[in-house]
Amino acid sequence: MTLAAPQPKPGILEIDPYVPGESSLPAGIKPIKLSSNETPFGPSPKAVEAYRAADAALERYPDGAATKLREAIARRYGLNPARIICGAGSDELLTMLAHAYLGEGDEAIYTQHGFLLYRIIILANGATPVVAPETGLRTDIDAILNRVTERTKMVFLANPNNPTGTYVSFDEIRSLRAQLPPHVLLVLDAAYAEYVRRNDYEAGIELVATTHNTVMTRTFSKIHGLAGLRIGWAYCPEAVADVLNRIRGPFNLSVPSLLAGAAAIEDSAHEEMSVAHNEKWLAWLSGEIAALGLKVTPSVANFILVHFPNEGARTANEADRYLKQRGIIVRKVASYGFPDCLRITIGSVDDNRAVAAALTDFMAGSA
Repeated sequence: MTLAAPQPKPGILEIDPYVPGESSLPAGIKPIKLSSNETPFGPSPKAVEAYRAADAALERYPDGAATKLREAIARRYGLNPARIICGAGSDELLTMLAHAYLGEGDEAIYTQHGFLLYRIIILANGATPVVAPETGLRTDIDAILNRVTERTKMVFLANPNNPTGTYVSFDEIRSLRAQLPPHVLLVLDAAYAEYVRRNDYEAGIELVATTHNTVMTRTFSKIHGLAGLRIGWAYCPEAVADVLNRIRGPFNLSVPSLLAGAAAIEDSAHEEMSVAHNEKWLAWLSGEIAALGLKVTPSVANFILVHFPNEGARTANEADRYLKQRGIIVRKVASYGFPDCLRITIGSVDDNRAVAAALTDFMAGSA
């Protein structure tokens, strides 16, 4: 039988394309962009300087092994650089992990309000996505374990989670790992780890160091302010690092990305400044919005999830429309299962005050 046209692999046409946060408004309106969890401070000045220096060698291929970047990450966290894999954002690394370890007949688990990319990459590799319910908008370890079958090959867990901003303790993660079958790869997506200030939290380095079946992914897109350069890294068991090195693109990071990333990871003062700002204004904005009678999910990241009434004139859609009129872009999260919520990034001092004032007027009936 001859097919009329090329056919994609099973699962591809079941994918809903990922839609990023909005970034622009109609002409003439300068936006306050609080839709993509970007830092209000931009990258480290040292990273900017390194980026600009890259123009002296743009005709040369980059170091395919990302040696200096991996060594800089290793120095910062006390890691073995041979077990670090770098990629074009943590998205590429998550995609490579799915490509390497999932196929038709396999299952992979993620949580009810987990990162939309997980479903995409599971389906793209012909595997079956399995959703574990959350409890109180937090990862439920027992719900994950209850959905493990002989076909389960991977568990994706964002910690902290986006868009809820909630997290689970290291003891809970360790318990999950101990109860998962040894052939199941646990992938800890720690994109917002640098913002967390809780004594019971650990991003995943210890589990990667002490088990053969855990991977941690991180990104330079959030606190390091390099989202436009697409830089991520994974800390892996030796065997997993070997697998990823076999399938990744030979030059998957550009020269500017490699240089800027290495400079950024070494500027701890810039990171600490960002953390201090976020800790102060996360609490402030959460309190201001809660005082308006709106529920705010407690967050440990650099954003908050705000819940609106599901009917009447004060819905999330109406709030989004009103904020845009005020020049403020936030993130609608219906695709994550929250049609009545908006996710708001912690911005600069002026940005935070602007969104609080706008929501105050909105709730008072000035819309």
